[in-house]
Amino acid sequence: MNQDAAIARLEALASAVRLNIFRLLLRRGSSGMVAGDIAAALDLAPTNLSFHLKALTRSGLLTVVQEGRYQRYRAHLPGMFELLAYLTEECCGGEPELCAEVVALSKRLGADAELPRPES
Repeated sequence: MNQDAAIARLEALASAVRLNIFRLLLRRGSSGMVAGDIAAALDLAPTNLSFHLKALTRSGLLTVVQEGRYQRYRAHLPGMFELLAYLTEECCGGEPELCAEVVALSKRLGADAELPRPES
């Protein structure tokens, strides 16, 4: 992941509405939710929701699949894990064995427990 992609994902999450959408979809797992159900769950106007869903999708944090006349949104876990890996790639000066808390969290989340070492 490059810095521009990381910034885009962080900017997408820098809105309370978008953060709430992303967390809701994380809770829903692979079943995701259609836009109308997201709007109802978060008490959002459909036009307002559409703007936020587009921002999250463009950033790589959501995926969307057309189902008839509905669109089903899901949290894109690889996009989230890429961002976490980018943020932690230089953790503890490239010595992941010193980052026990980060490795433990990574294992709990199901991510690869090996933190990448910075290139020399």
